[in-house]
Amino acid sequence: MNRPPLRLVLADDERMVRTALRAILDAEPDLEVVGEAGDGAEAVTAVRTLAPDVVLMDVRMPGIDGIRATERILAGAAEPPRILVVTTFENDAHVYDALRAGAAGFLLKRADPDELVGAVRLVARGDSLLFPEAVRSLAASHAAAAAGGTAAWAARLTDREAGVLRLMATGLSNAEIGARLGVGPQTVKTHVAAVLAKTGSRDRTQAVIAAYEGGFVMRRA
Repeated sequence: MNRPPLRLVLADDERMVRTALRAILDAEPDLEVVGEAGDGAEAVTAVRTLAPDVVLMDVRMPGIDGIRATERILAGAAEPPRILVVTTFENDAHVYDALRAGAAGFLLKRADPDELVGAVRLVARGDSLLFPEAVRSLAASHAAAAAGGTAAWAARLTDREAGVLRLMATGLSNAEIGARLGVGPQTVKTHVAAVLAKTGSRDRTQAVIAAYEGGFVMRRA
């Protein structure tokens, strides 16, 4: 049975960027751009009106920026969409703030069309899209929590859960983690769910942020 296409909203203050993104995404049979927004306030309204599956969110927009918009979207929806930050600079503090606010990952605006389409599909199925080196660098620059050592929650992880979290922090998807560990996808999901519960994280991205900020994985300035 054919599934309906993923519903997308594009939020960027540059019309040309939105036009380019729409042309790439609408060309895919399983993707459909159902709305656009020129700033964060419009993005929040579009989500409430259109109930998209994924929002492609610029972080630097006038008025309500992408960070505040992400917070409002995730706080105000019973089943919030996945939010993919599309940014010019990967080492932008605004990107890190958006990840902390609940974005599922980020992609550079210079990414090629195949990377863009793949990123949308990836976050839509519940995985995170992170660049480990960039997240590590941003965490080292902006996270104060890890200065005192490893977070208390780390002691509650089993050895397998700890291994899964370390692999999550390298940017691997559930399927890739399963292949690395030689276990099935349902087993990985079970371990990931336990990691989220023990780290107090909303999703995979939040768990990775917690791993860096809590000193669980090595950070590098």
